[in-house]
Amino acid sequence: MTTSPPPSGFRRAPRPASPSGAPIPAGQTNTAAHGPGGTIRLNKRMAELGLASRREADDWIAKGWVTVDGKVAEMGMQVLPNARIEVSKQAQGQQAGQVTILLHKPMGVVSGQAEDGHQPAIKLIQAASHWKDDRSRNRFHGGQLKSLVPAGRLDIDSTGLLVLTQDGRVARQLIGEDSQMEKEYLVRVAYTGVANPLAATSPAATYAGVRASPLQSIDANDPVQSDVRSVFPADKLALLRHGLALDGQPLKPAQVDWQNPEQLRFVLTEGKKRQIRRMCELVGLKVVGLKRVRVGRVLLGQLPVGQWRYLAPGEAF
Repeated sequence: MTTSPPPSGFRRAPRPASPSGAPIPAGQTNTAAHGPGGTIRLNKRMAELGLASRREADDWIAKGWVTVDGKVAEMGMQVLPNARIEVSKQAQGQQAGQVTILLHKPMGVVSGQAEDGHQPAIKLIQAASHWKDDRSRNRFHGGQLKSLVPAGRLDIDSTGLLVLTQDGRVARQLIGEDSQMEKEYLVRVAYTGVANPLAATSPAATYAGVRASPLQSIDANDPVQSDVRSVFPADKLALLRHGLALDGQPLKPAQVDWQNPEQLRFVLTEGKKRQIRRMCELVGLKVVGLKRVRVGRVLLGQLPVGQWRYLAPGEAF
């Protein structure tokens, strides 16, 4: 059996190693993600293959930029896992122009929509705050702000690496339901010795019934003022690594180690609301400063507070 070449101007998705399922029923256009006979909705399959986000896939399908087994795709159609999916040069060109931006978010700035008078992070993405040492050859223009959204969030009084992207593939990789992306944080703590059980069910991060005070900034040159490490019980550190639950769900194992006598390093692969604060409060710690320094393989590095750079060519999470 010979395989026909893709139509002119189309790029072929990688074919799975082995086919599965039954033939697609004639005229099948189910809207469910999974259909009869082992089929799957086309936009979901394209996301799984890393071709596009589901929303982006739907846009391309509507424009006639996607073919399945040599035929122009239809919205909502179901395909077999071994279907030959190809996208046009127009789709490839649109995707090539998308940007991913890395911002060192300062305190007092919200990650997403403006709230309570606080400035949203996207307002910091402008030519004046573009890091002068950015090695990317991209040039900033206003069109790069269109559909630029945070892939994850940081609390208003947390600092560090915030990723904003136009690329749905990047967003899915970082915050998709099946994402296992590591995120690393430096966390300054104080030891109270009194656990706050309310933190297990309250994302509000209350401490002994009082709303948590604003966090402090974390700087590499900050002096150590107290030796929390020497008084914090080893069994509580073990609980931070594995054994806690939030909102009735056990947390995934985490890497938690001391960086200095009052600062912990957390590496998480999930992101519940105010997760680190709540974890700490369950074992008698109070977070007084929090900074994200890594997402996957991408480091915050020397990027100054309030400035941003592009994800560089060849750089990947």
